[in-house]
Amino acid sequence: MILFRTPFLVAFLIVLHLTSCKKLDSYSERMNQFKMDELHHRPLFHFTPEKNWMNDPNGMFFYKGVYHLYFQHNPDANVWGPMHWGHATSKDLKHWEEHEIALFPDELGTIFSGSAVVDHKNTSKLGTLENPPIVAIYTNHNSQKAKKGNAIDFQNQSIAYSTDEGYSWTKYERNPVLKNPGIIDFRDPKVFWHEGSQKWIMSLAAGQEIQYFESQNLLSWSYLSSFGQGIGNHDGVWECPDLFPLPVNGTQARKWVQLVSINPGGPNGGSATQYFIGDFDGTQFIVDSEFQKAMEKKHSYWIDFGKDNYAGVTFSNWSNKANGVLYLGWMSNWEYANKVPTTKWRSAMTLPRELELIQNQDGFRLHSKAPSDWDKYTVKTLEKETFSQQKETRLIEKGAIDLSTAQIKLNLVDLEEKKYTFILENSRGEKLSFGLNEKAHQFFIDRSQAGETSFSETFSRKPSIAPRTKKATSLQIQFILDKMSLEVFFDQGETVMTEIFFTHAPFETLSLKTDANTVKIENLLIRELGKK
Repeated sequence: MILFRTPFLVAFLIVLHLTSCKKLDSYSERMNQFKMDELHHRPLFHFTPEKNWMNDPNGMFFYKGVYHLYFQHNPDANVWGPMHWGHATSKDLKHWEEHEIALFPDELGTIFSGSAVVDHKNTSKLGTLENPPIVAIYTNHNSQKAKKGNAIDFQNQSIAYSTDEGYSWTKYERNPVLKNPGIIDFRDPKVFWHEGSQKWIMSLAAGQEIQYFESQNLLSWSYLSSFGQGIGNHDGVWECPDLFPLPVNGTQARKWVQLVSINPGGPNGGSATQYFIGDFDGTQFIVDSEFQKAMEKKHSYWIDFGKDNYAGVTFSNWSNKANGVLYLGWMSNWEYANKVPTTKWRSAMTLPRELELIQNQDGFRLHSKAPSDWDKYTVKTLEKETFSQQKETRLIEKGAIDLSTAQIKLNLVDLEEKKYTFILENSRGEKLSFGLNEKAHQFFIDRSQAGETSFSETFSRKPSIAPRTKKATSLQIQFILDKMSLEVFFDQGETVMTEIFFTHAPFETLSLKTDANTVKIENLLIRELGKK
């Protein structure tokens, strides 16, 4: 037993108090600095709410030249809370205009995630053939019932409809349209028109599986089948499903893709989105046998291996020449989303990506096609065709390009089994590293030195890694920087990594460092981007 004399104890406590205050002051100063710098962190080309909290993208559709994005939104605080549907629109997927809140909580509960469709045939009779209704299908979450703990049927599916192209909504008077059969997690309906069977199909997260329902009119629904038992990653809750067909590039074949978001259980911790390839006949989804064999070897397939792409789904009523789909995700992670050091607003969406289906020697893979239409937003361009350097190469010198918002493309050729590291750095010595470890056949991102990280123990505890699945001695890379985010598309989008960061100053230089004898770079294109 140790006895302290009173004067010594007082002095000890004073020192302890001063030390604690100093730590608190230091953290407080950093947070105040971030409050002043929030303009520097708000992206130019990614959607962010004007203020307060945002998570999952909801109800996305394209109609008459306008992209509509709804989103999980707490209008009263910058942390997750009573969910509403916020609303924003864009004509180019680069500039967004936020509108009034679309859907408010009601007597059935708050408004969780869901989807929206253009009812062209007016199957719901909620509009006309000349002015088809937009129908939103969402989950009502009864939080009061959930808190009581003696019930599990507190999530039900409801609809609302719009006859002015998505700007105002009327809730259906007979909600809910699909009642909970007794499952705790019964949510996030994603609906599409199945041309083959001439009916609406809903995929719904139901516990640890996906359930499918059918309807002729969007108002009454019948159960079809379930998918998910014994396949894929089940380390967390299954959420935000999406089911859609894609042509297999270069063939006449077509396969169906089932997206499932999971939290936790992601490849680098926290939340992430896995995918499955198979066939859907209007009743059930069956995983392709070869894809299942590949899954058993590799465990799971992920749409993005970075820590910050979650709950992504596709736009309804959108198509392109390749018959692809357009995907958008929430650019955060549930491990730290409520704590990131922005206060006026929290969270951004990813850039939209066109998804394509590729078949190679290892089977089917989803490719994410990065936005390429940056010409009219380009402020300055640097180009270089082919050059070789040893050990370390400065690709962008200080003052040459504003790296706050930029697109960079290049090819690395004649790769050795070495490590190739791109380093973004600013005047404060903060740096973000990413690249390829060809010996380990892995891509990586390390944001442990990229500014503020103390708000979360898991934000940068270890670098994120992703397997390189393409077998090649060259590597095509495209990456896009936008204030506080890095989206890297490796091997023409076969592997994608998205991560956010919070530096105290913009990056100023870009270097490439390697332990190979030489590094050969082809077709370097650097664009400084700005709004026009």
